[in-house]
Amino acid sequence: MHALSNRAGFFRSMAKIDLLVLDDFGLTPMADTTQRDLLEILDDRYAKKSTLITSQLPVEQWHAYLGDPTLADAILDRLVHNSYRLTLAGESMRKRAAAKITTTISAKSKHSLQCLPQAADIMKDLASRQLGH
Repeated sequence: MHALSNRAGFFRSMAKIDLLVLDDFGLTPMADTTQRDLLEILDDRYAKKSTLITSQLPVEQWHAYLGDPTLADAILDRLVHNSYRLTLAGESMRKRAAAKITTTISAKSKHSLQCLPQAADIMKDLASRQLGH
């Protein structure tokens, strides 16, 4: 009984937040119970409060990502209608930052790199991973 009251309190608090941010939507699979919880939260907020969603998954693929057609329709109905969509293009900011690290390391003198060879190797390795090499 206590868990149900905590759950109801959580949903009430989600309904009151002026701006709810869901970052990286669609990054990992979403369990059925989580989808139902999301639907309840979105339903409570619809046309009352703002919800901002960031995702690398195109909106056109959200239905397939959610899986259950009925549940996906209900969630997307509350997300897509009465909303503004901004589609960003271009290189990832993380890749840009990694490129700057690589440039900075390359610009250092040999003396400074020799003083910290392990640090330079670690930074180069991190930059390489960020760039997907």
